[in-house]
Amino acid sequence: MSKRHILVVDDEPDIRSLVQEILEDEGFSVKVAENAVIARQSIKHTKPDLILLDIWMPDVDGITLLKEWKNSFSQETPIIMMSGHGNVETAVEATRSGAYDFIEKPLSTAKLLLTIKHALETYSLKKENLELNQITNSKLEPIGKSKIINELKSKILQIAKHDANVLMTGESGTNKEILARYLHSLSSRAEKPFIAVNISTLDEENSQKKLFGFEVNDQIQKGYLDNAMEGTLFINDIGELSTTLQSYLLDVFKTKKFSHIGSSELIDLNMRIIAATRYDFELLINKGKFVDELYYLLNVLPVNIPSLHEHYEDIPELLEYYVNQFIEMESLPYRKFSVSAQNRLRGYKWPGNESELKNLVQRLLILGTEEIINIEEIESYLGKTEMQQKQYNSEIFNLDLPLRDARENFEKAYLMYQLEKANGNVSKLATEIGIERTHLYRKLKTLGINLK
Repeated sequence: MSKRHILVVDDEPDIRSLVQEILEDEGFSVKVAENAVIARQSIKHTKPDLILLDIWMPDVDGITLLKEWKNSFSQETPIIMMSGHGNVETAVEATRSGAYDFIEKPLSTAKLLLTIKHALETYSLKKENLELNQITNSKLEPIGKSKIINELKSKILQIAKHDANVLMTGESGTNKEILARYLHSLSSRAEKPFIAVNISTLDEENSQKKLFGFEVNDQIQKGYLDNAMEGTLFINDIGELSTTLQSYLLDVFKTKKFSHIGSSELIDLNMRIIAATRYDFELLINKGKFVDELYYLLNVLPVNIPSLHEHYEDIPELLEYYVNQFIEMESLPYRKFSVSAQNRLRGYKWPGNESELKNLVQRLLILGTEEIINIEEIESYLGKTEMQQKQYNSEIFNLDLPLRDARENFEKAYLMYQLEKANGNVSKLATEIGIERTHLYRKLKTLGINLK
């Protein structure tokens, strides 16, 4: 990985030399400038990852340079102001003008390095979200023209007009984040940040700090809540959140205030919350794995995302979309699905939903040699899955079994299939198959069907 490049702008030679030596010892690439003219020339040749900028300089002051650079690249490059004559008014003006932070001279090495570390991490997160937004902007609107997708679009359009919490539910691979971004793009917060938090990627030890931010050595390390301010916070896999963190979030969402870990200062919460999960909340709540009050608070505007096999008529359009996306993003060769291949995929169950379809397209574009993707290629991909299904079916429909065992095999397979369709929701399953819920629970237990 290439070194991070830092530009130090200060008219004092001793300060420039000292800061350069400290930062180079820490592994940074450092350029120094004694005034605005040299600083501007340096930036033309090499765009810095971070700028340390003195406020008081003889030719052009730091605040003027800050405002000038803010219009060009400060959204991508953090600028930290330095001053030996610091006061509250100066610090406030600097931060309002776009500075990441303000530190006083004489410089504390520990504070300087910590501020730089936090600034680079914060702007790296912003850059990642900006890049992801650019990638997904071409697919903000869900792909498809089926009745079920059109109804989903209409519902999201209606929800976007309001600012209440949203809870999205759906199977794995149904692209909940894409739909959350679509909702955000239609809302009044569209020009503000969209910050995605995947709970499954957070370790228990540091999850609180990453969510709420923390204070150390009088410095604030911002968290997801800070970065989502005035925008949208998307919490994926919220069903995997520990009950401890659920309690914290419940208090935050109820009071609409939070504080950084280690700090007593309360900050007003100003953002829209969209949460998503593949789990059945009724089961989680009954098992004590989810705080019911948090569920009710989040579930103001529910959105159920359909599985891919529920709108199979959109598969040809999705195939075409992902072919074009991989051609554009990865320069893969163009290939076209034959009509028979498309029809075969329309009839497939897609347990991995749209994510599985996307992976299939990528694999076929990478490994294929012919321009046309024929049904034989599709069969080679689906073959193992279909063979396993056939073996399973032969066990279910074993006509050599006694009637009681055969009936039990069929009931178990039938209920497992219907339970999967209902996304693990027993209440929905009971309604769909026309059986009383208490009796259904007993039947599932008798047949040894694990609701997980």
